[in-house]
Amino acid sequence: MSRRVVMLSMCVAVLSFASPASAQKNGLTPSTAVAPATDAGGHAISAGQAGANSDLATFAYTVTSSRDAITYTGAMVGEDPFGSGFSTTVVDTPVIPVILITNTIAVASPNGKILTTKPGVTVFNPTAPDDVCLKSPNDVPLTLMVQSPLLEAEPFTFGSTDVGTTQYVDAFQRGNFWSLVGGTSYHTILRPHVLPPVVVNLPGKQGLAGSFVGACGPLAIVNFTVMKQQIFNKLLAFESANIDSSKFPIFLFYNTVMAANSAGGSKCCILGFHAAVAAGKKARVQTYAFIDFEASGAFIPSIHDTSIAAHEIGEWMDDPFGNNPTPAWGHTGQVGGCQNNLEVGDPLTGTNVPTVTGANGFAYHLQELAFFSWFYGAPSIAANGWFSDNNTFKTDAGPVCTKH
Repeated sequence: MSRRVVMLSMCVAVLSFASPASAQKNGLTPSTAVAPATDAGGHAISAGQAGANSDLATFAYTVTSSRDAITYTGAMVGEDPFGSGFSTTVVDTPVIPVILITNTIAVASPNGKILTTKPGVTVFNPTAPDDVCLKSPNDVPLTLMVQSPLLEAEPFTFGSTDVGTTQYVDAFQRGNFWSLVGGTSYHTILRPHVLPPVVVNLPGKQGLAGSFVGACGPLAIVNFTVMKQQIFNKLLAFESANIDSSKFPIFLFYNTVMAANSAGGSKCCILGFHAAVAAGKKARVQTYAFIDFEASGAFIPSIHDTSIAAHEIGEWMDDPFGNNPTPAWGHTGQVGGCQNNLEVGDPLTGTNVPTVTGANGFAYHLQELAFFSWFYGAPSIAANGWFSDNNTFKTDAGPVCTKH
């Protein structure tokens, strides 16, 4: 891990829910979550502590924000862009498909509330073809994910700047620090490989399968706390598969969202989260993500296929331990109040870059991401002097947010 001091003149809550303005017509509000780093005892730890106790390739940064003149320190994945002699960082990325089985069927009202339930088994399987919500030959969610611009190279241009033929989040990160790394071999690449699927079978109302307005098929709503523990248990089980803290495992779900109370559909819907926790026999801090491949249509027009994956992978790269501090910002994207962390997806939840057609002919949706300089302040060190990778943000986050 390296450290540079950069002078620019220029809660942590586990859950973040979207503002009312972004609510969908069916009453389901898309959002994501972050579970900041904890030690083996479950106690919160800083990014520096987490980085020192993890084998993930990270660097530490220190920046004085022009928004509040306060100095902040955090950690990111990859090589230090404020250094020199750039090269490529490769992070091994196991993709673990999760076959989810729910045992309760829900009848939903037009506003997304659960009216009644009855017993019934529904299987949500990202490894199986779905020719109702998808179209052959691009009908297997897992295959579409692996072939996506998040894990395969595509040409990316931000405005007038060609940032290279590479994976989307690497293109974002190059654009993020373009004034420092432009034209160099600076890259942070994910090396994916698919592991055998795991099965999660949720009894009773811990998981519901419901049909909602605009959806082509059922949507699973699962209890957030239960699912987070289920994924953690699967993570521990995968130690025998040689997963360690140098790697970034992605648990891939299909048409599956989480709620604080799945039985009533309340505070729904969390479509992804990333987390960092000291796990296993070595108690090293392990990062991982829960990602929904969304094809149900319940969140149109903003959330499709890999838009949540772009959100979560982008946030993992720039805030791997979920606790990089920033001046408070808010009232944008999924954040209705104030937030003070470097979660690059949250300010733009529901806003995508132009679709990218993969080599398979599938049109992928990728969420727009906010640049480093949007959080810490102008002038921007990003490509074109922008503050987000599709130029939705024309300025930095502005005065420190105070209205929660």
